[in-house]
Amino acid sequence: MILPMYILGQPLLRKEATEITTDYPDLQELIANMFETMQKADGVGLAAPQIGLAIRLFVIDLNALSDDMPQYKDFLHAYINPKILEVSEESETMEEGCLSVPGIHENVRRPKSVHVTYIDEHQQPHDEWIDGFLARVFQHEYDHLEGKLFIDHISPLRKQLIKKKLLAMSKGKINCAYKVKR
Repeated sequence: MILPMYILGQPLLRKEATEITTDYPDLQELIANMFETMQKADGVGLAAPQIGLAIRLFVIDLNALSDDMPQYKDFLHAYINPKILEVSEESETMEEGCLSVPGIHENVRRPKSVHVTYIDEHQQPHDEWIDGFLARVFQHEYDHLEGKLFIDHISPLRKQLIKKKLLAMSKGKINCAYKVKR
C-alpha cells in the first residue's frame, strides 16, 4: 500500500523517534508498505517519520544503482532501531535530496564510513562498519529518526538562497509526483 509522504512543515519530521520492539504490530506489512511507497516515489531510502510514524525504522533500496555500483545489486534492507556508534574522520561532500523536501538538492558533507548497529527485517542483530553510498543514505535516513533533515547540514548562505522555496513547502505549496500529507 502506498502511504502519504510527510513534507517539510509537518511537525512530526522534527520529532525524535522512539525505539520499537521486534513484535511491533504488523511490522512486516509496514516494512513492505514502506518499500512500496519509497519505490513509487523513486527514492532510495525512507524513514518511518516520513510516513507519519515516530518510530526508529527505515528502509533502503539501492538496487536501482546497481548498473553503476554492482555491489548494490538486489540491495533492499530494513533497519530497526539503528544506532550510529562511531564515524570516520574522513568525509566527503555529495548532492542529496529528500522525498520530504521535494525539488531541493544540496551538497552535504558527511563521514565516509560509519560504525552501526541495527536489527534487520528478519530480526537478526548487526554490528558493522558501512561505507560508500550506503553510509551516506544510512546517515540521511538516521537523521530523520533524530528529527533532522538534510537541509540542516547545508551552509547558512545556501539555506538563505532557498529560503523562499522552503517556506512555501512548509506551507504546503508543493508540486510532486507522489502522494503527500498536507
